[in-house]
Amino acid sequence: MKILALDSSGLVASVAIVEDDVLLAEYTVNYKKTHSQTLLPMLSEAAKMIELDLKTIDAIAVAAGPGSFTGLRIGSATAKGLGLALDKPLVHIPTVDALAFNLYGCEKYICPLMDARRNQVYTGIYRFDGDEFRIIKQQEPMAVEEIAEKLNALDGEVVFLGDGVPVYQELLGQKMQVPYTFAPANMNRQRAASVAVLASLYVKEGKLESAADHKPDYLRLSQAERERAEAMKKQEKALETE
Repeated sequence: MKILALDSSGLVASVAIVEDDVLLAEYTVNYKKTHSQTLLPMLSEAAKMIELDLKTIDAIAVAAGPGSFTGLRIGSATAKGLGLALDKPLVHIPTVDALAFNLYGCEKYICPLMDARRNQVYTGIYRFDGDEFRIIKQQEPMAVEEIAEKLNALDGEVVFLGDGVPVYQELLGQKMQVPYTFAPANMNRQRAASVAVLASLYVKEGKLESAADHKPDYLRLSQAERERAEAMKKQEKALETE
């Protein structure tokens, strides 16, 4: 099974090709350029380096959300375009799950934190029971104080990772009551290799979708949609008072 994986859900852009249990290539960039500038050139370069014929891949895995609205659209559009052009199925991978999967085999509670602005993060709680990847709490947007409270209630050591860590590290220091640590640099951001390996498990379970059916999981309204909704509420209130 040869899987091409893409992740542009956050600040990092990442591409990987995994065949069975072998990581053939991974190209990850965490820099200022937009993912629309980097994702396809990264894929092209990785494919060239390993002499990959894209027609030989079996499935395309994509980190499908939550995350940056622009990043998710770019990743999903790229995956859909490739899937349609190559006639390959897609594997829809929850972004926060894939981020937690970076810490395969960790015995602590794993808590990814993706900065969602407005004092919120996209987060979840995970743990490995041997080789079994357990989802204790599914991914969702949440206030940092709320996820800290849930972790304190579990009464176990926690490891945090993700781009929300540097943003909320001070707040975590105030709210966490159980022991906690932070993942090192080689594990603390999105990696397409983790998306690919998790996708291989999904494929075995038959969790595939067509490129035409694929849609990203935003989990909450975009800023433009929130502002539009707030403006409509103000208009409604104004009409009620007339």
